[in-house]
Amino acid sequence: MARRPAKRTPERPRKENGSHAPPLSDRDKIIAAFIGLLEEHAFEGIGFADLAARAGVSLAVLRGEFGAKLPIYAAFIKEIDRKVLAGGDADMAEEPPRERLFDVLMRRLEALAPHREAVRSLLRSARRNPPLAVALNGLAVRSQQWMLTAAGLGASGPRGMIRAQGLAMLFASVLRTWIEDDDPGQARTMAALDRALGRGQRFAGFLDDLCTIPSRVCRLRSRRRRRDEDSEEPAAA
Repeated sequence: MARRPAKRTPERPRKENGSHAPPLSDRDKIIAAFIGLLEEHAFEGIGFADLAARAGVSLAVLRGEFGAKLPIYAAFIKEIDRKVLAGGDADMAEEPPRERLFDVLMRRLEALAPHREAVRSLLRSARRNPPLAVALNGLAVRSQQWMLTAAGLGASGPRGMIRAQGLAMLFASVLRTWIEDDDPGQARTMAALDRALGRGQRFAGFLDDLCTIPSRVCRLRSRRRRRDEDSEEPAAA
């Protein structure tokens, strides 16, 4: 089924009274500087001195805001989450779950679009650094729990965690197409996402069944125990 691209949030009109946007906080400067450096260098090659210099802050300020590089990236991802959650389309509420999730994930890709080279760099680093890949997966799962919630899908409890992990893996596979998709219409990316959601939908059904196995086992054990007790009563009589 053909999918429509996610709606783009219109830019806010510029104020005519000459007012300017508020200056960035030190924290925001550090995050922006880190993403800028990530576009040019591997994650493991970014040093604190270079980061402080790019952000225009002292090492003391940098240390006061962040204790390591991964929390800086986590703060960036949190801001991406916020942008996606703030850009919801009320018209999507009546759409099927798969369509709603497609819309949410396309909004996420749009929010990431200005930082495509940073994402490309991070994917390269994750491929050769397993501990980093594990840490990034943890951040991705947390984000995808929010994306599932935004799409009106369950994201709590063990089943929600399994869904979020599956969606994180699904989205990572789509990112590999997205970083090479130069088409302004994102046709390849949308096709890849649509196919991935189709596969994930079938897989999610299996996972849902899997999640019910413990309760089924408990019910079977309970019935077996009652049957055994019933069979023992005549012998005892």
